[in-house]
Amino acid sequence: MDAIRLAQPRTVTGDAEGLVSRGGLVWLAETADLTGLTSGLSDAFDTLAWRTRRPGRTMAQMVLALADGASCLSDLAALRGQPAVAGPVASEPTVWRTFNAVGPVELRALASARAAARDRAWAAGAGPDGELLVIDMDATIVTTRADKGDAAPTYKRTYGHHPLLAMAGDCGEVLAGMLRPGNAGSNTAADHVVVLSEAVDALPELWAAGHRPGDHPDDTAKELVVRADAGGATHWLAEECRERNIGFSLGYAIDGRVRDAVCLTPDDHWQPAVEPDGTARPGAEVVELTHLVDLSAWPDGTRLIARRERPHPGAQLTLFDTIEGMRHTAFICDHDDDPATLELFQRQRARAENVIRDTKACGLANLPFDDVVNNEVWMQLCFCAHDLLVWAQQISLTGPLRRATPKTLRHRLLHIAARTTPTRQRLDLDRTWPWTTTLIDALHHLRAAFAPLTVTDWTTPQAAL
Repeated sequence: MDAIRLAQPRTVTGDAEGLVSRGGLVWLAETADLTGLTSGLSDAFDTLAWRTRRPGRTMAQMVLALADGASCLSDLAALRGQPAVAGPVASEPTVWRTFNAVGPVELRALASARAAARDRAWAAGAGPDGELLVIDMDATIVTTRADKGDAAPTYKRTYGHHPLLAMAGDCGEVLAGMLRPGNAGSNTAADHVVVLSEAVDALPELWAAGHRPGDHPDDTAKELVVRADAGGATHWLAEECRERNIGFSLGYAIDGRVRDAVCLTPDDHWQPAVEPDGTARPGAEVVELTHLVDLSAWPDGTRLIARRERPHPGAQLTLFDTIEGMRHTAFICDHDDDPATLELFQRQRARAENVIRDTKACGLANLPFDDVVNNEVWMQLCFCAHDLLVWAQQISLTGPLRRATPKTLRHRLLHIAARTTPTRQRLDLDRTWPWTTTLIDALHHLRAAFAPLTVTDWTTPQAAL
């Protein structure tokens, strides 16, 4: 009979002591310490009143819980039950009071803390590889109950919110975001301009230099490009990019002028679209339509590129697409490359969807508060949790795990059983877990990456491995 039993133990008790089931969280906690995020959060919320638990430490522990998969305040119980990982955790009522006390001053300080931590993380190896940074802008739907603050009907016939995010495309980080009502427009230019401004402010000085309003083009040290779908194709955003010495690549609606231009273009003017490896993309072609459509209302140098491709099964087609037998898309940009290269660059905007997916896996899929300000704080902490995972990945991991989703990281690295020795501040990871060696190596790489950096308000942990 034993051969057909799936469960091997016959007796299960709850008597074990000195164990933790999330030993891998020390990897994220140490990343927060070394980047200065822990100390930054402590300073950001230092103005709040407290008795036994510092608000900044409580918020840092909330970030750790969100990175571990928490979706509401009660999920802090998983961290509270393992004080050997991140220390004593405040009770749920205390955490509620902390959120309720946060105001605009603390939110601005939180943004500054995130920017400072990003500066250190990028210096340690988490930043862009080249001289170009793409800022992807996109909005997403977060469904909530209809009685929550600012909840409204969405275009998907649900109730909730419609936050707008600005993301570092190549790094996979969230630079800034705005929590908006569910009925907020996808092409609200004012929102895009505000979020872009916050995104530039969130960058390290080397990347932000020359990209503030009024800066001279000669002051730019790095190149920035804003990329968005047709919802971001507004004159105000394009002009704001030009004012900030930032390039743009924005989706463009297939209106009557574009349809006429497509019909007037001979077939031999279309050229094959390309894949990232330089090979031709089967069934896809691109063409420049700048000379056939009036773009005088856009900044000088704006170009219009169209793409047509055989539709995949289930693709949503317009009447024009049905008649032509191809699916058409278009975008405007201000770059000088050939149309196929520019179209590939715009198509890679799909990476933003992965960042949004992973951010929702770090708590953004649920806005647990009735108050809109509390939900704004929650959203910013979700950004912190997502970026913390990204920094830890980029700095200390190699191979497929460097691109793994939060779900995979939790299963393989974060949820490792371990034995604690509080008197020696020691954590012994499960020797038989398949990824124990990977986590140990990641901790070593993490400490080595930050060792050359100047020590300011943080100290390198000395726990033995």
